[in-house]
Amino acid sequence: MAAILLCNASSASAFLARTSSLKTSLPLPLKPSVFPIRRSSSASPRTGFFRIYALSSNDIKVGTNIEVDGAPWRVLEFLHVKPGKGAAFVRTKIRNYVTGNTVEKTFRAGSSLEEANVYKEVKQFTYKDGSQFVFMDLNTYEEIRLNAADVGDRTKWLKEGMDCIVLFWNGKVIDFEVPITIQLTVVDVDPGLKGDTAQGGSKPATLETGAVVNVPLFINVGDSIVIDTRTGQYTSRA
Repeated sequence: MAAILLCNASSASAFLARTSSLKTSLPLPLKPSVFPIRRSSSASPRTGFFRIYALSSNDIKVGTNIEVDGAPWRVLEFLHVKPGKGAAFVRTKIRNYVTGNTVEKTFRAGSSLEEANVYKEVKQFTYKDGSQFVFMDLNTYEEIRLNAADVGDRTKWLKEGMDCIVLFWNGKVIDFEVPITIQLTVVDVDPGLKGDTAQGGSKPATLETGAVVNVPLFINVGDSIVIDTRTGQYTSRA
């Protein structure tokens, strides 16, 4: 039995040696095959492949980016309608990223749409240079400048060192977003204003960015508070 086992082990070794030699003799491609990878919506298209797939009006939802008449639009509201007579359609309210205009538009159900290649990158608001607001990419140190008209009333929430989201379309900046919640310091408030704190009285307070918000009566100068930038309202003490 021992001799048989030894013979089998020797045969196995010889077989493995032959197969290993066969593998190394097979021709290998000079270059690896490269296939396009579908990019996620959050990835930046500055490098790699762009995602390519059909978008139907049936796929519309809040936040979908579509291209209409050569401009990028964001879907704010949508409603699928199936009338008793006639073809179904999708009624939408969309906002133009470039102009800020909001319109209502109807699409035939199942019709093809072109998705706007809108992508986002994190940039830090570093300083204000005259009427321009300067944002920087902390990885490349590339600067992006927005005019006061582009920033609008969001300037009241901007604080140096704040990370913001800058939106691009076709390589151009079309918009930016401030964080949903931010922490700011109260620099001015009427200390003599009294009220019933138990019943939720409020008073106006000026923040370090110049914004004025209503705060509870117990808030004083120097307090750090949390603001919801979507509503412009006080949410809590930081």
